[in-house]
Amino acid sequence: MNRQSLIIDCDPGVDDAVALMLAFGADELDLLAITTVGGNVPVEKTARNARMLRQIAGREDVPVWMGAHRPIRRKPSGAGVFHGDEGLGDLDPFEPTAPAADGHAAEAIVRLVMARPEKSVAMVVVGPMTNLALALRRTPGLAGRLGPVAVMGGARREAGNITASAEFNIWADPDAAAEVLAAGCDVVMFGLDATHEVRATEARIRRIEKLKSPKAAAAAAMMRYSQRIEREVVEGEAPPVHDPCPVAWLLKPELFELKRCRIQVETGSDLTRGHTAVEFRAGVAGSLPHRWAVSADAEGVFDLIAEKVA
Repeated sequence: MNRQSLIIDCDPGVDDAVALMLAFGADELDLLAITTVGGNVPVEKTARNARMLRQIAGREDVPVWMGAHRPIRRKPSGAGVFHGDEGLGDLDPFEPTAPAADGHAAEAIVRLVMARPEKSVAMVVVGPMTNLALALRRTPGLAGRLGPVAVMGGARREAGNITASAEFNIWADPDAAAEVLAAGCDVVMFGLDATHEVRATEARIRRIEKLKSPKAAAAAAMMRYSQRIEREVVEGEAPPVHDPCPVAWLLKPELFELKRCRIQVETGSDLTRGHTAVEFRAGVAGSLPHRWAVSADAEGVFDLIAEKVA
């Protein structure tokens, strides 16, 4: 089996937790590192949460690095209303046995990618893109060395989820997102257009709950918490499960329809901060260096989650 080397940059986060459990259970992935950033909750909590999830899954072999505690030039913002004060819903926090690795996440990203063959290391970024932007600043040649950078972020057809114009991950650090998109990375973006199709219905949650493994129990608990918040805050029923989508694409690309595009991010306006302008027309954009997920096979994504967390 040819395993895909992978770094996951995240801000756990209930849906980050599901993404991590999916990755932990996928033998096709050589998970080199988890790097954490301030986003849904402060970085001290996201790093602890990643270590907690690693321990629950029995994957202490995967190092966790803590990264940026704030955006490049904005004040830190959180999303505790959707993730709970500690970031993992109703899961009680505990101090994991294995510590975080020494050093900054951005340094770890550079070191891991530059030590391996060109294009062999993929990244999944499911939080603000601050760590990757800082890594690219340190080593501009990093963009050409990276394999695909699969990002959960942005919105085009769908409205934003933190403001009318923006999705949270991009809004939280629009400057970082703009830098990454302009750096020459092979960005594949999974925005709300696709992730809003991947929803944790009651039947899908029950399916995961029946699996009984520690990974499945953690994933199902995150979905149950999201279901409650969806009902209380959004007045909906089935919450979207955003962050597993980029991991699912790496494992099974046919689950998503992608279109070539150019993605730019609004960084100057307070009103439309973090808006993603997605242009599919080469005649207008000049070139189409990015890819955008326009739709998802939701049932297929949940089949994959069930298979890998079992």
